[in-house]
Amino acid sequence: MYLLIYYLPKSTSTYISKQYEIIALIIIRRLFKDLSDLSLSSNWFNIKNDLQFTYDLLASVLLFYLIYLFRVQRTGGYRTIENSENHSSSISKFINAKKWIATALVPILLIIAIYSFLNWSIGIFQPLESNTISFKNINNIFFEQFFNILIIADVILLLFSFFHTDEFHKVIRNSGFIISTILIRLSFSVDGIINNILIVSAILFGLLILLIHNKFEKKLEKEFQENNEIEE
Repeated sequence: MYLLIYYLPKSTSTYISKQYEIIALIIIRRLFKDLSDLSLSSNWFNIKNDLQFTYDLLASVLLFYLIYLFRVQRTGGYRTIENSENHSSSISKFINAKKWIATALVPILLIIAIYSFLNWSIGIFQPLESNTISFKNINNIFFEQFFNILIIADVILLLFSFFHTDEFHKVIRNSGFIISTILIRLSFSVDGIINNILIVSAILFGLLILLIHNKFEKKLEKEFQENNEIEE
């Protein structure tokens, strides 16, 4: 999660990619728990714990491949833009805004981490307390609260991005990434196959948004080069 904050000022697509990597690691971690609940029998598809293991196993492989595709698309389709003073100034202001948001997220990260750990510890020693987090819902510890903060941060970044660019495809890309983050957040509130579907849908949606965005960029780059050739 610290790396997520670290990459926030660098690149929006890299920052989103880190979110996807985190949720994939959460699924992998859950597989270890699923292994301890397996009931090896001929009624595999009739046992809830065995089905959950199957869902998580398939989801983890699919997420791994989708993240690979996202990383491939992340490095493609960037057009050459004239290095004007105004453009350079808007980029600098947008990067500074991202740095301020990332800096503000660091103490929030520490506070939520400490609070979640203490609340979880109380739940271990005093399991009857109604306001503590259950060990069975360990994936809700910290991540659920922090992803709420990330959604707010993403919306603020989207608003700041309007000062940097008003290009339609970039606005759609940034808005789509927020929707992807919201879907990941919603996955923490459900169990079973719905949880896996929401997570896979979030990453697949982000991948499709980035794929279409890159096609826009390549088309604009081609038009930009053709105009330069005409001028020459």
